[in-house]
Amino acid sequence: MPPTTETLTAERILEATEEVLRRHGPAKATVVDVARALGVSHGSVYRYFRTKAALREAVTKRWLDRTTEVLAAIVEEDRAPEARLRDWFAALFEAKRRKAGDDPELFATYSVLAGESVEAVVEHITELTDQLTRVVQDGIDAGTFTVTAPATTALALFQATARFHDPGYAGEWEKPGAEEEFTALLDLLVRGLKA
Repeated sequence: MPPTTETLTAERILEATEEVLRRHGPAKATVVDVARALGVSHGSVYRYFRTKAALREAVTKRWLDRTTEVLAAIVEEDRAPEARLRDWFAALFEAKRRKAGDDPELFATYSVLAGESVEAVVEHITELTDQLTRVVQDGIDAGTFTVTAPATTALALFQATARFHDPGYAGEWEKPGAEEEFTALLDLLVRGLKA
């Protein structure tokens, strides 16, 4: 590919990396492939990301952050905590299902990368449970939820719903009855918060 006149940025590199991963998969994608897609030398890519591992970690974080941002908007809404909690989990389930269903090859690639990018995944889960903690705390403050430990409760809620957002369960997300099972679990958990 001929050299590009467009300014090289970390975001452009991440976009190109995602395309290279989609085409080649995580086992075969290289920094040279990314550089070639951008029309630059691989040294130019290394100026932004010092190692291939750092590039893979950054592209994984970017992918995970897309979900985090959507959920953060729900947390910020001026609505009842129970409604936000239900919508937050519904949006998480839908985002994961969409990622798995719309682009299964890329979803599989990111599942491999997430296994390598422990720090990015831990950060992602922490951000999600922090968001949930805020909603639970809002429910406690409003007198809607009777629990007393918001952070512990948020983590328990996240873990209890793992079947509907952990990529290891992706094969079950489109099975008949999955939506009803999700709703039944969420109803049970919300009743527990109010008990």
